[in-house]
Amino acid sequence: MSGIARGRLAEERKSWRRDHPYGFVAKPETLPNGTINLMVWNCIIPGKSETDWEGGYFPLTMHFSEDYPRRPPKCKFPRGFFHPNVYPSGTVCMHILDEYSEWRSSITVKQILMGIQDLLDTPNFANPVFAERSQIFFMVSDNENFSSHFENLMGIVSIRYEFGSFLLF
Repeated sequence: MSGIARGRLAEERKSWRRDHPYGFVAKPETLPNGTINLMVWNCIIPGKSETDWEGGYFPLTMHFSEDYPRRPPKCKFPRGFFHPNVYPSGTVCMHILDEYSEWRSSITVKQILMGIQDLLDTPNFANPVFAERSQIFFMVSDNENFSSHFENLMGIVSIRYEFGSFLLF
Protein backbone atom coordinates (compact mmCIF):
# COMPACT_ATOMS: atom_id res chain seq x y z
CA MET A 1 0.00 0.00 0.00
CA SER A 2 1.25 3.45 -0.83
CA GLY A 3 2.70 5.31 2.11
CA ILE A 4 1.03 8.48 0.89
CA ALA A 5 -2.40 6.83 0.63
CA ARG A 6 -2.04 5.12 4.02
CA GLY A 7 -0.88 8.31 5.73
CA ARG A 8 -3.66 10.42 4.26
CA LEU A 9 -6.33 7.84 5.15
CA ALA A 10 -5.01 7.54 8.71
CA GLU A 11 -5.28 11.34 9.03
CA GLU A 12 -8.79 11.28 7.51
CA ARG A 13 -9.81 8.67 10.08
CA LYS A 14 -8.47 10.75 12.98
CA SER A 15 -10.16 13.86 11.67
CA TRP A 16 -13.47 12.03 11.19
CA ARG A 17 -13.40 10.62 14.72
CA ARG A 18 -12.83 14.11 16.15
CA ASP A 19 -15.47 15.86 14.06
CA HIS A 20 -18.09 14.41 11.74
CA PRO A 21 -21.63 15.41 10.81
CA TYR A 22 -24.43 14.03 12.98
CA GLY A 23 -25.89 10.74 11.73
CA PHE A 24 -23.05 9.95 9.32
CA VAL A 25 -20.83 6.91 9.77
CA ALA A 26 -17.49 6.37 8.04
CA LYS A 27 -15.00 3.80 9.23
CA PRO A 28 -12.38 1.59 7.67
CA GLU A 29 -13.24 -2.05 7.10
CA THR A 30 -12.21 -4.47 9.83
CA LEU A 31 -10.93 -7.75 8.42
CA PRO A 32 -11.82 -11.13 10.01
CA ASN A 33 -8.39 -11.27 11.69
CA GLY A 34 -9.07 -7.90 13.35
CA THR A 35 -6.78 -5.76 11.23
CA ILE A 36 -8.01 -2.48 9.80
CA ASN A 37 -8.14 -2.07 6.02
CA LEU A 38 -7.77 1.66 5.42
CA MET A 39 -8.40 1.19 1.69
CA VAL A 40 -12.10 0.28 2.13
CA TRP A 41 -14.46 2.34 4.29
CA ASN A 42 -18.00 1.36 5.25
CA CYS A 43 -20.24 4.40 5.52
CA ILE A 44 -23.80 5.39 6.30
CA ILE A 45 -25.33 8.53 4.82
CA PRO A 46 -28.47 9.77 6.59
CA GLY A 47 -31.29 11.22 4.55
CA LYS A 48 -31.27 15.00 4.68
CA SER A 49 -33.77 16.70 7.02
CA GLU A 50 -36.93 18.10 5.49
CA THR A 51 -36.54 16.04 2.31
CA ASP A 52 -38.18 12.84 1.18
CA TRP A 53 -34.92 11.10 2.13
CA GLU A 54 -35.29 12.10 5.81
CA GLY A 55 -35.35 9.11 8.14
CA GLY A 56 -33.44 6.88 5.73
CA TYR A 57 -29.93 5.56 6.32
CA PHE A 58 -28.09 4.66 3.16
CA PRO A 59 -25.07 2.32 3.17
CA LEU A 60 -22.14 3.30 0.99
CA THR A 61 -18.70 1.78 0.53
CA MET A 62 -15.67 3.88 -0.37
CA HIS A 63 -12.85 2.07 -2.20
CA PHE A 64 -9.53 3.92 -2.19
CA SER A 65 -6.76 3.12 -4.68
CA GLU A 66 -3.02 3.14 -4.15
CA ASP A 67 -3.07 6.48 -5.97
CA TYR A 68 -5.24 8.21 -3.37
CA PRO A 69 -5.39 11.21 -2.88
CA ARG A 70 -4.20 11.85 -6.43
CA ARG A 71 -7.24 9.86 -7.61
CA PRO A 72 -10.70 9.89 -6.00
CA PRO A 73 -12.23 6.92 -4.22
CA LYS A 74 -14.93 4.84 -5.90
CA CYS A 75 -18.13 5.32 -3.92
CA LYS A 76 -20.76 2.59 -4.16
CA PHE A 77 -24.26 2.15 -2.84
CA PRO A 78 -25.66 -1.40 -2.81
CA ARG A 79 -26.26 -2.83 -6.29
CA GLY A 80 -29.56 -1.61 -7.75
CA PHE A 81 -29.79 1.62 -5.70
CA PHE A 82 -32.34 3.77 -7.54
CA HIS A 83 -31.07 7.24 -8.41
CA PRO A 84 -30.36 9.05 -11.70
CA ASN A 85 -26.70 9.56 -10.76
CA VAL A 86 -26.02 6.01 -9.57
CA TYR A 87 -25.09 3.21 -11.97
CA PRO A 88 -26.93 -0.15 -11.62
CA SER A 89 -23.72 -1.46 -10.00
CA GLY A 90 -24.21 1.13 -7.23
CA THR A 91 -21.30 3.37 -8.29
CA VAL A 92 -21.97 7.06 -7.67
CA CYS A 93 -21.46 9.47 -10.57
CA MET A 94 -20.70 12.91 -9.16
CA HIS A 95 -18.60 15.79 -10.45
CA ILE A 96 -16.20 15.92 -7.48
CA LEU A 97 -15.48 12.19 -7.91
CA ASP A 98 -14.45 12.60 -11.55
CA GLU A 99 -10.65 12.44 -11.62
CA TYR A 100 -10.57 14.14 -15.02
CA SER A 101 -12.88 16.98 -14.06
CA GLU A 102 -13.36 18.39 -10.58
CA TRP A 103 -11.46 16.00 -8.29
CA ARG A 104 -8.87 17.71 -6.11
CA SER A 105 -6.60 15.89 -3.68
CA SER A 106 -7.69 18.28 -0.93
CA ILE A 107 -11.28 16.94 -0.97
CA THR A 108 -11.99 15.04 2.26
CA VAL A 109 -14.10 12.00 3.11
CA LYS A 110 -16.43 14.35 4.98
CA GLN A 111 -16.88 16.57 1.91
CA ILE A 112 -17.53 13.56 -0.32
CA LEU A 113 -20.19 12.08 1.98
CA MET A 114 -21.94 15.42 2.47
CA GLY A 115 -21.83 15.98 -1.30
CA ILE A 116 -23.44 12.59 -1.90
CA GLN A 117 -26.13 13.40 0.69
CA ASP A 118 -26.90 16.59 -1.26
CA LEU A 119 -26.88 14.68 -4.56
CA LEU A 120 -29.56 12.29 -3.27
CA ASP A 121 -32.12 15.08 -2.97
CA THR A 122 -30.86 17.23 -5.84
CA PRO A 123 -29.88 14.89 -8.67
CA ASN A 124 -27.82 16.17 -11.56
CA PHE A 125 -30.41 15.78 -14.33
CA ALA A 126 -27.97 17.29 -16.83
CA ASN A 127 -25.62 14.33 -16.43
CA PRO A 128 -27.67 11.25 -15.53
CA VAL A 129 -26.08 7.83 -15.86
CA PHE A 130 -29.48 6.31 -16.51
CA ALA A 131 -31.86 8.32 -18.69
CA GLU A 132 -34.92 6.26 -17.68
CA ARG A 133 -34.23 6.77 -13.97
CA SER A 134 -33.76 10.48 -14.55
CA GLN A 135 -37.11 10.72 -16.34
CA ILE A 136 -38.91 8.78 -13.60
CA PHE A 137 -37.29 10.87 -10.87
CA PHE A 138 -38.13 14.10 -12.68
CA MET A 139 -41.77 13.12 -13.35
CA VAL A 140 -42.35 11.86 -9.83
CA SER A 141 -40.65 14.86 -8.18
CA ASP A 142 -43.04 17.19 -10.01
CA ASN A 143 -45.96 15.21 -8.63
CA GLU A 144 -47.64 16.29 -5.38
CA ASN A 145 -47.61 12.66 -4.27
CA PHE A 146 -43.83 12.35 -4.52
CA SER A 147 -43.45 10.96 -0.99
CA SER A 148 -45.95 8.17 -1.55
CA HIS A 149 -44.17 7.07 -4.74
CA PHE A 150 -40.68 7.55 -3.34
CA GLU A 151 -40.53 4.48 -1.10
CA ASN A 152 -41.80 2.30 -3.93
CA LEU A 153 -39.05 3.60 -6.22
CA MET A 154 -36.26 3.19 -3.70
CA GLY A 155 -37.26 -0.09 -2.12
CA ILE A 156 -37.59 -0.71 1.58
CA VAL A 157 -33.97 -1.87 2.03
CA SER A 158 -32.56 1.41 0.72
CA ILE A 159 -34.90 3.59 2.78
CA ARG A 160 -34.43 1.91 6.16
CA TYR A 161 -31.03 0.48 6.94
CA GLU A 162 -30.25 -1.36 10.12
CA PHE A 163 -26.97 -0.19 11.60
CA GLY A 164 -25.88 -3.75 12.40
CA SER A 165 -22.24 -3.67 13.41
CA PHE A 166 -21.75 0.02 12.68
CA LEU A 167 -20.99 2.11 15.72
CA LEU A 168 -21.52 5.83 15.87
CA PHE A 169 -18.47 7.39 17.46
